[in-house]
Amino acid sequence: MQLEMNFNKGKHVVVSLSGGMDSSTLLLKALNEYDTVTALSFDYGQKHRVELERAQSLVDYLNDKCSDEECYGGCRIKYQVIKLDGLVSLLDSALVEGGDEVPEGHYAEDNMKATVVPNRNKIFASITQAVALSVANRTGENTDIALGIHSGDHSIYPDCRQEFRDADDAAFRLGNWEADRVGYWTPYLEGDKFTILQDGEILCKKLNINFDEVYKRTNTSYKPYPSGNSDYKSASSVERIEAFILLGRPDPVQYEDETGEVDYETARIYVEQILAAHAKEQFNKVRTSNKLNIK
Repeated sequence: MQLEMNFNKGKHVVVSLSGGMDSSTLLLKALNEYDTVTALSFDYGQKHRVELERAQSLVDYLNDKCSDEECYGGCRIKYQVIKLDGLVSLLDSALVEGGDEVPEGHYAEDNMKATVVPNRNKIFASITQAVALSVANRTGENTDIALGIHSGDHSIYPDCRQEFRDADDAAFRLGNWEADRVGYWTPYLEGDKFTILQDGEILCKKLNINFDEVYKRTNTSYKPYPSGNSDYKSASSVERIEAFILLGRPDPVQYEDETGEVDYETARIYVEQILAAHAKEQFNKVRTSNKLNIK
């Protein structure tokens, strides 16, 4: 069973909410399309724990707006942080406390493999599946798992690959009664970070909520500063800022570097330089390959 845009969409949805830009946009989309929304975040000892604070802040903001008739009205988000921080001393990854330094640069670079957390998405998936099936059993109605996976999810993360998702789903269905009550909703499967951000802009208008208020309550940085401000040099930040550049509007999060707080323009200029250097590197690789093929 390939995980794709849902078939018989249920009334209920469980959203895997990291606190990042993609899953936060997915949360908006779920509010626009489902009767009840449950959101789960995971505390696994990540260095970028500020994402959990941002997720809570966003849920509080949206729940406050849900009673406002001028906004989307109706559905309150049931939110839970799943504590897995006991794993931190056992996991080997640059993303967890005590791990190596998070590398900088473009995602395509091999050193980004240091940001892989062993079996992370399998752990998250198992818990999310259990919660979704429990909602389905309690309500007697189909329940969906909402995932913000997209075409830009990188090959360096094996547990973002379609083959992994399909095998994991097969194991879930083999291991549980009534598992056919649970489906998958992956509206961004064919999109990328830019198309997700575009959809976020549209959803904010539909729900009558403020775009900047939503996205300043997200974190994409894998190297946030103690202040909670985002860096703009790690690969995850570079990819986020690229999406805002394409959208043509400034990112509302506060950026920082070793000199202190910096404005969005500073971050934008740096990212444009990184993207240009990466494009040149890729061009040179293709040119070298073509020359070798001619020989």
